[in-house]
Amino acid sequence: MAVKSNPTVRLAAVSVINRVATEGQSLSSLLPHAFKSLPPERRALAQELTYGTLRWWYRLDALLARLIDKPVRGKDSDIHCLLLLGLYQLEYMTIPPHAAVSETVEVTARLNKKWARGLVNAVLRRYQREREELSRKLSGDLEARYAHPDWLIDALKQGWPEQWQGILEANNQRPPMTLRCARNRLNRELYLQELEQSGIEAFATPHSVDAITLQHPQDVEGLPGFMQGRVSVQDGAAQLAATLLAPQPGMRILDACAAPGGKTGHILELCRDIEVVALDVDERRLQRVADNLARLELKAELLCGDAAKPDSWWDRKPFDRILLDAPCSATGVIRRHPDIKLLRQATDIDSLVTLQATILNALWPLLKPGGMLVYSTCSILPQENNRQIQHFLAVVGDARERGLDVQWGTTVAAGRQILPGQDGMDGFYYACIEKLGS
Repeated sequence: MAVKSNPTVRLAAVSVINRVATEGQSLSSLLPHAFKSLPPERRALAQELTYGTLRWWYRLDALLARLIDKPVRGKDSDIHCLLLLGLYQLEYMTIPPHAAVSETVEVTARLNKKWARGLVNAVLRRYQREREELSRKLSGDLEARYAHPDWLIDALKQGWPEQWQGILEANNQRPPMTLRCARNRLNRELYLQELEQSGIEAFATPHSVDAITLQHPQDVEGLPGFMQGRVSVQDGAAQLAATLLAPQPGMRILDACAAPGGKTGHILELCRDIEVVALDVDERRLQRVADNLARLELKAELLCGDAAKPDSWWDRKPFDRILLDAPCSATGVIRRHPDIKLLRQATDIDSLVTLQATILNALWPLLKPGGMLVYSTCSILPQENNRQIQHFLAVVGDARERGLDVQWGTTVAAGRQILPGQDGMDGFYYACIEKLGS
């Protein structure tokens, strides 16, 4: 990205990075407002700096440790983040080095920390001189080599002993931008022609008849028909949920943990003559479901409630289908959300597994005999996925797995696992569970 900017862009990026690193806030919560003050033409660079620095945080942090005599004090975490942002530009971007250094140094004044000017300048210039030697020194450090925390590298080695390196490499790639054509309003082949006429390169995505992948990401407002609800942004793996659910006319369907509403919309696009209840525990996130459905001109019953505690919201009318897109580690979507590397901790996994089991057991009584529950996560850790489902099937007497006769993903003990980058998709897990009886 050969773009020259000014310190304001880097200041905005550092502010977001620092809030992720020190406050534990997510990019998805920060970005809608973080760059609004920047001119539109500057926002892409600010986003690149932010995502890139977080994507390569563990490598950049290891480099910094070898370039600085003592760690930056905790109260100066913004300077620490600024140093990593400077290293990211020199290591991974095509901005002229002199511009990257001078404009990064200039941010110290914007942070009212002119004392750090010499430090930032010295570290970045030293990196330029010692780049090759530093790279050799880091070659044996897996955390630095793969830019992932050690605990996650170990977890992937255990869960995927043959594929762990490929998973880590895929996580560090930029994700594609994939669209979902509204099947009730739009034919994929015709939309591909529309995109071509608009000068937007794209191709049909495998495994979903509604999916299109763009050759290069685009602003959604520039996509034909986006504002009219003819097309949505949704990864190909996420689009498989509604297809597996197979909604039929007259069905009552629960979309548990529904926000932000992509899957809710897709379910309704596949079959309008259904009753859909979209549930989420967060009222603000539930508003995003409402906003998405409004753009698509679709309707569902929206409920704010805890999926683990149905007694507080369930009307005692059973469901024909339940989609449980369970809370998870999100380790399958790191390429799309690199902040997960910093936000997720090893200690989170056991509590997530417990929560998933609690929700599964709580929702199962809401399903009609003969009905089906689709269990989904965007995780690639076996304990959240096939092991979770194996345990559920072993202890619940009226539950039976429905085999998936599909061409996507990898066969596991129960359900199917998509690994990051497989057929261009995010990492997702799916299992279909039928309730015995009629």
